[in-house]
Amino acid sequence: MKALQYREVGSAPEVVTVPDPEPGPGQVLLEVTAAGACHSDISVMSWPADDFPFALPLTLGHEGVGTVAALGAGVTGVAEGDAVAVYGPWGCGRCLNCAAGKENYCLRAAELGIQPPGLGAPGSMAEYLLVDDPRHLVPLNGLDPVTAVPLTDAGLTPYHAIKPSLPKLVPGATAVVIGVGGLGHIGVQVLRALTTARVIAVDVNEDKLALARTVGAHETVRSDEQAAAKVREMTGDRGAQAVFDFVGSQPTVEMAGAVASVEADISIVGIGGGSLPVGFGFLPFEASVSAPYWGSRGELHEVLELARAGVLSVHTETYSLDEAPLAYERLHDGTINGRAVIVPNG
Repeated sequence: MKALQYREVGSAPEVVTVPDPEPGPGQVLLEVTAAGACHSDISVMSWPADDFPFALPLTLGHEGVGTVAALGAGVTGVAEGDAVAVYGPWGCGRCLNCAAGKENYCLRAAELGIQPPGLGAPGSMAEYLLVDDPRHLVPLNGLDPVTAVPLTDAGLTPYHAIKPSLPKLVPGATAVVIGVGGLGHIGVQVLRALTTARVIAVDVNEDKLALARTVGAHETVRSDEQAAAKVREMTGDRGAQAVFDFVGSQPTVEMAGAVASVEADISIVGIGGGSLPVGFGFLPFEASVSAPYWGSRGELHEVLELARAGVLSVHTETYSLDEAPLAYERLHDGTINGRAVIVPNG
């Protein structure tokens, strides 16, 4: 089969031919119908050689949907031909967190060498994907594969970040979304669907600010030296009750702290390497800072239900598997508006 692989540190990903996978006991083989390209993949391919965390070559793609093509011995609960989405942050399935569906916070994954597809294990940028356990499959139930596949990360991650802040996003409250890319433009929609808060979107790119307005942001602000002051002015200098930074660079996390209100939630979702000091005098009183990761299995079901209800609209650009390297070039250059989706089997 064809697969897109990162084969050598510092090189561009390549489309290569690799052996077709076969499901072992307990495993499920999917024919991939869509795979999402994520900026996290750019971060992986930017990692220096001396501490690169994964074995190479690595088939990319941690967002995947597909059709069940074959079942390993002992598999129940799914059947050949089922259209499913893949829950990516695999865990041991047995620890306290996994028992609650929070495999994104598995207590034993590192110890046992369990890695997500595309982030250590072979990923979805291929004609076929081997899934370790049927519990990591969620029925699509009629959702379009191309618009559904980004929801497995670009939808699940902002949903997981936003959900704990819902009690603070009451009428009259403000939520700020920093970075309106693949995750941020879905985050705006989740906020509009689940809260009555005013949503202010911040980005450096005018096209992405236009996208933010299209998907429901009440206000947009160009990200520059005056952005934090503008946001505070919009809130009567009260600040925002929840701030979601989908970039995570040093300038954006500093902006997140600057626009937060007393008792605010600050969620640093992006992996841009920035850090925000926490302590008396650094932030408004009782502001909390978190760095969430992906989401739970139950939350993926909830995100897909939001999509079926018609309140999430993922903006996508589609590419064939042979065009996947071009998609990553455009993602690196910041010219993807929304989410890039690879369609490996046409």
